[in-house]
Amino acid sequence: MTEQVGAGITVRRTEPANLTRAHGLDLKLLQPWPGLRAPFLGAWCVLRPGDVTDAHDHREREIFIVMSGRGTVVSGGQRYELAAGDLATVGPDTGHHIVNEYDEDFTYYAIWWDRILASAFLADTSAAAPDAAPAPDAAPAPDAAPAACVTTPGTAGPVA
Repeated sequence: MTEQVGAGITVRRTEPANLTRAHGLDLKLLQPWPGLRAPFLGAWCVLRPGDVTDAHDHREREIFIVMSGRGTVVSGGQRYELAAGDLATVGPDTGHHIVNEYDEDFTYYAIWWDRILASAFLADTSAAAPDAAPAPDAAPAPDAAPAACVTTPGTAGPVA
């Protein structure tokens, strides 16, 4: 992992050589990231031409932030075309998969969260991190924004 650390800013560089093949795509989980405490998990995802992710659903909400290329999210018989610069959200328990039917890589960040991740983040006041501990009466934010990926308890989270 290549990082640049400064006054309150940490830059983590992409690591194309360190992607792992899983669930029908190449990916790199964003966590663990030493010094980062966050109420979400995520992954840098790359679908090569012809790749199809495993069809799945999960309890978390998920957002896809498309960095380059084109791809298609398929859910409930509907197809949602995505291109660089687009965002897509998937709600909890929404079955979906992603297809790259084009001749270029489709790269995106997948970020997922739910009340369980948010509650764990808010409850963790023991971790040494640059952000402030939550107020004693702080409650988890309500689950309001859509998102998702495949997760089962005890796993690393959604995969796209």
